[in-house]
Amino acid sequence: MADINEIIKEENLVYSKSKVLTDTVMSYCPGCTHGVVHKLIAEVIEEMNIQEKTIGVCPVGCSVLAYKFLDIDMQQASHGRAPAVATAVSRLRPDKYVFAYQGDGDLASIGTGEIIHACNRGENIVVIFINNGIYGMTGGQMAPTSLIGMPTSTSPYGRDAKLAGNPLKITELIAQLPGTTFVTRQAAHTPAAVRKCKKAILKAFENVGNKKGTSFIEVVSTCSSGWKLSPVKSNEWMVEHMLPFYQLGDLKDE
Repeated sequence: MADINEIIKEENLVYSKSKVLTDTVMSYCPGCTHGVVHKLIAEVIEEMNIQEKTIGVCPVGCSVLAYKFLDIDMQQASHGRAPAVATAVSRLRPDKYVFAYQGDGDLASIGTGEIIHACNRGENIVVIFINNGIYGMTGGQMAPTSLIGMPTSTSPYGRDAKLAGNPLKITELIAQLPGTTFVTRQAAHTPAAVRKCKKAILKAFENVGNKKGTSFIEVVSTCSSGWKLSPVKSNEWMVEHMLPFYQLGDLKDE
């Protein structure tokens, strides 16, 4: 049997935790996409060597926990106001790489006005939008992005368009705004999807460095706790139901 010390060598490492991630143990629910996206953001920041130049803005909801896991300067905003706060930070410190990190209940409902106007102005920021189709932290209520027929804690028989309207594809709306330079929809449920998502995040941060305006990345995600499914079943449900409606790919790249 090989000596373990002969195996544990720098040249044999196939993975190591990014230095931009703190040592805090992830507290997200099993199967949650937030942790994967945090990892990708950390890797991009490390690879670009901009840890001291990056400022993140998170509102309330599950997204706010990002400040515990990312070893960068972070600012918390009120519900929905992350784009407005990111605007201020970016304008005051144009030398910084500023990003807002929001969920769908926050961005597509309470903060609709903030995100539309920030993107329309072309603020030089990255927006990362986690879309799991519900309000995850507060009990799994219906969100603007909940699908027709999708059961939630406030629509146990499924979303009814006659009562609640249709799901909002806010990323398609944002892609039409002249201030946006890069708008894409990604996922992180397979290794291939994770690689594509990281490539999109890297491009978005590079756009900030090149002063190209707003880059917007939607990540179609799971919420196994809110959906009342196991992590595996959540991924399967997302592929079967979410991705046909929220189709992946670039919507705008200028």
